[in-house]
Amino acid sequence: MSWPDVVLVFFGGIGAGAINTVVGSGTLITFPVLLAVGYSPVVANVSNTIGLVPGSLAGAWGYRREIEGQGRRIAKLLVVSVAGGVVGAVLLLVLPAAAFKRIVPVFILIALVLVLVQPRLSRALAARGHTPTEIGGIGPLAGLFLCGVYGGYFGAAQGIIILALLGFLTHESLQHANGIKNVLAGSTNLVAGIIFAFAAHVSWPAALVIALGATIGGLVGAKVGRRLSPPVLRGLIVVVGCAAIAKLVL
Repeated sequence: MSWPDVVLVFFGGIGAGAINTVVGSGTLITFPVLLAVGYSPVVANVSNTIGLVPGSLAGAWGYRREIEGQGRRIAKLLVVSVAGGVVGAVLLLVLPAAAFKRIVPVFILIALVLVLVQPRLSRALAARGHTPTEIGGIGPLAGLFLCGVYGGYFGAAQGIIILALLGFLTHESLQHANGIKNVLAGSTNLVAGIIFAFAAHVSWPAALVIALGATIGGLVGAKVGRRLSPPVLRGLIVVVGCAAIAKLVL
């Protein structure tokens, strides 16, 4: 990379780290940047996955108060998400990317609809005597596993999908769910990145530059995101999700 490329990728990493911590979809910042500076799609994808791991960990640290005391629950969810991430990473290495990317916008759109209707639906269920369930059934865990598969494969808007699932299945506030989301998404990226490090061609300079920027962005994003009210955070999720769909479709 030339020095202008390094600067561009670094600031892309900051933006991706911040948006990943607050909402998700940071991949849709850094992935196009890597393509723009000359990397092939697969190399850009695997290098980006590895580079964003420190940013996710920084974001999870920033939300440590929200996830305090939830170690047992998060450990259960991590097993499912990591298993999905392994499958997704292997799929990236053996399947054509075009086949999977066709359904990515559909996943994001479904997640946005869930995020929008979740408060109203939760109130309606509560009025009828139903409450959110603890994640542990086959259905919820299968959903998180598939989300992990998607995250290991490409990962754009993975955080939005996780937030949508947690919103329906737990009593947690959106901010607490965001903290759990950062741990799950970061762990999925980590396990996929380990596989890519051994089995794929990685541009380590690009991954390192993204990692430096994403770490800064993750810490900044946590400070900003924790101060947002649920309606504002929900609105930001929708805006980012719509932008993600536009980038993938157009």
